[in-house]
Amino acid sequence: MNIRTRLDQLNRWRMQKISNRNFLIILAFVVGIIGGLAAALLKGLTHFIASTLQNDIDWHVKYSFYLVLPLLGILLSVLYVRKFLKGKKFEHGITPIIYAISRKSSRIEPHNVYSQIITSAITVGFGGSCGLEAPIAYSGSAIGSNTGRFFGLQYKEITMLLACGAAAGISGAFNSPIAGMIFAIEILLPEFSIPAFIPLLISAALASVISRMLYSEPLFHTAATEWEMEALFFYLFLAVVVGLYTVYFAKISNVVKRWFAQIKNPYNKVWFSGIALGLMIFVFPALYGEGYLTIQQILYGQFDAIVKNSLFADYKNLAWVVVCYTVLTLFAKSFASLFTLNGGGNGGVFGPSLVMGGLIGFAFAYGMNQTGIVMLNVPNFVMAGMAGALAGIMHAPLTGMFLIAEITGGYTLMVPLMLVTSISYLINRSILKHSIYTKVLAESGDLLSYEDKDRTVLSMMKLRYVLETNFVVLRPQESPNVRKSDIIHSKRNIFPIVDDKGVLLGIIYSERLFSILLGEEEGADKTFDKLVQKPNDIIHEDEQMEVVMSKMNRDDVWILPVIDRDNKYLGFVSKSSVFNKYRALLVRQGHYLE
Repeated sequence: MNIRTRLDQLNRWRMQKISNRNFLIILAFVVGIIGGLAAALLKGLTHFIASTLQNDIDWHVKYSFYLVLPLLGILLSVLYVRKFLKGKKFEHGITPIIYAISRKSSRIEPHNVYSQIITSAITVGFGGSCGLEAPIAYSGSAIGSNTGRFFGLQYKEITMLLACGAAAGISGAFNSPIAGMIFAIEILLPEFSIPAFIPLLISAALASVISRMLYSEPLFHTAATEWEMEALFFYLFLAVVVGLYTVYFAKISNVVKRWFAQIKNPYNKVWFSGIALGLMIFVFPALYGEGYLTIQQILYGQFDAIVKNSLFADYKNLAWVVVCYTVLTLFAKSFASLFTLNGGGNGGVFGPSLVMGGLIGFAFAYGMNQTGIVMLNVPNFVMAGMAGALAGIMHAPLTGMFLIAEITGGYTLMVPLMLVTSISYLINRSILKHSIYTKVLAESGDLLSYEDKDRTVLSMMKLRYVLETNFVVLRPQESPNVRKSDIIHSKRNIFPIVDDKGVLLGIIYSERLFSILLGEEEGADKTFDKLVQKPNDIIHEDEQMEVVMSKMNRDDVWILPVIDRDNKYLGFVSKSSVFNKYRALLVRQGHYLE
């Protein structure tokens, strides 16, 4: 008896003894534990690589390493993907997870459980200027997805476990279970019901516990102090600045992506991005790796930290040099992170968003303090900037707010965090309808949206699933009399006329054929190439269902022929088949929201 048979027997027994809802809770425990282990492994491996490469090296000497290590890390990541994942598709970021939910029945390839950890640890450990959060969320999603598939669960349960895995990954990476849960809800489950909280809470909480047991180093140390009412206006001002910067980052992200799309050879991308990144880090050392160390030093009150280990260390006591250098580092960070990701490295913009937001908050507050107009609490503004940047770039204000509150212990800052995240989000959303994660999917029609459900459900359909092929095919050299029996016994009222090469010449309706066969119209012995009619329109196999329905509604027809790129006949698509699939997808969407 093979493993599959035993598993089927186990599942049948399980379905008799344990309800799907309770079994989902059990699997949420499993996914949370494995997700926590994965997060601890990723953090530990990354920091081991980084510390090994830089152990006991004077910071002056590190400059030469900065020119080489990021390039080497990106190269090793590309080599791993091309040599060890042959034939397997490898993607990075949060966008593929959203696409898997919308278009792939929440199925994620199993290799992502480990390949995301390996490649991101190499990329960031060697100095790639990106974050570990997207890879661990991807790895956690793969854990949840494949756990659900292993036990033969349906789309509804697999989607929930996928979200549990992502929540576990974020929770384990930041030791922030609430933020992990809210991330899964805001980004992956935009509409949800209260029962969805339970498995997400379990997975996020367990992942945080496991990760903290194995890798207890917190992300940030800070002692948040009470915010002052007099600073409220400046928090609002900061929110506007951060919101506008998130718009800039989203737009420059598209520009950089187009640059790299023009480079076809993957190794040329490595050289270009690696050398450029090395040069940027040489001038701005804070760009090395995740960048959290610089933010931590600022939170400690070491406001010259960003300058003191750079080429401009001699000017670290000049406050305006610190401010200007911070602003330059901020804009360099946007290019450094995007070059790392588009050049072949694996990481995400989650971490860079926090760093960029922190730098904005620092430059803003520290710069204001130099004017003598006001004295602002710099660490508080750093934390508010981090939350605002995350909210704007990801379109996730609740995630930004609770993440910063959890990882910094800054619950005393909840009111400023609420204001900054909401304003930053609203500014970005008013200019850019979609986040950096969903823009590509929205443009391709692959985004699961709840603002326009009809369009969303149509975008989820694939033409091949509604294609009907049980039609009697007529040849151009044949006549109605020759095919009389087939025509009479056909259950369809339309017949495609196709030549010997499979090319569609046209159609003819049963009403006309019956009229000819009954003698009401001449042509019983005419060949079909003389009787052929041109269809109202033709559907191509790669057209979106929204276009298909538009063609049908425009000409008020119920059925249209489908051809491939060589004009060869494939079948027909009818409104009946589309409506049946539409109803099925509505049911599936309903299950997704339960």
